[in-house]
Amino acid sequence: MSRIVILSGSPSAQSGTDKVLRYAGEILQEDGVEVHFHSVRDFDAEVLVNANFKDVGIRELVADIEAADGVIVGSPVYKASYTGVLKAVLDLLPENILKNKVALPIMSGGSSGHVLAIDFTLKPLLGVLKGEVLQGVYVVDSQVDKTVVVPIRDAGLEERLRGQLAELVVAIGRREVRQTI
Repeated sequence: MSRIVILSGSPSAQSGTDKVLRYAGEILQEDGVEVHFHSVRDFDAEVLVNANFKDVGIRELVADIEAADGVIVGSPVYKASYTGVLKAVLDLLPENILKNKVALPIMSGGSSGHVLAIDFTLKPLLGVLKGEVLQGVYVVDSQVDKTVVVPIRDAGLEERLRGQLAELVVAIGRREVRQTI
């Protein structure tokens, strides 16, 4: 069984990004994937500001990612990039934490005008952590209904999300086969 860690970079408890990430986790679980969800909100500000690498929560995140086959990292677009608090969390992880792991970036924003943020900010960051980075999914906020169980309002987005999740699982399978040869 594959194991995937989802990390939400949204500082908002009512986030559309969180809703989409949790929905992605449900889809994966229905396909038999073990999913572990983490949020930047799980960490005290003092831990992040003081770069406390030894914090119990940071150590748990590191252990979960090290045991995972893949990761999904999601963030709303703030000032044409991922959130600062997501960067603060990622800065506390070992530099090669995503080595031999597949990474799926997901970003959301108020309009499609920010679609390149995924290519110019989040994907390079995941690459620096040595992940095999997939294309990713960009979500426009109006495509998400935060009040319902199935939050995706747009059939095209639903198809892209499911397609990228399937690609994530396939890429993990390819890695597992290569590692056994």
